[in-house]
Amino acid sequence: MKKKEIDKADLDILMDVEFLVSVIVAIGEVANITGVPQRKIRYWDEKGLIEPVDKTSTYRQYDYLNIKKIVLIQELLDEGYTLDTASKKVNERFVKVADVFKRVCALKNQPKG
Repeated sequence: MKKKEIDKADLDILMDVEFLVSVIVAIGEVANITGVPQRKIRYWDEKGLIEPVDKTSTYRQYDYLNIKKIVLIQELLDEGYTLDTASKKVNERFVKVADVFKRVCALKNQPKG
């Protein structure tokens, strides 16, 4: 299978932090976008693997990070991992990436000289 390359338009969207933070999508659209059935998304929500934007709302809506988690968990499930293991691996990756970004920001904010 040929690996998809990221084109400039895709990269621009991924670099648009304001856009990514503002993305809030209803569960039906998340299911359509990700290919993960609503029932499975609700189950993962009930297990605490993902979180809706507003837990008190009667409508389930998800932000970009939770949509990304859904995609990554499903990919690991497709590779044969259990749900618990897939969720753990995704959360570990998110922690590692956050740590790297903190270090990059710290370097960026250091005085030059």
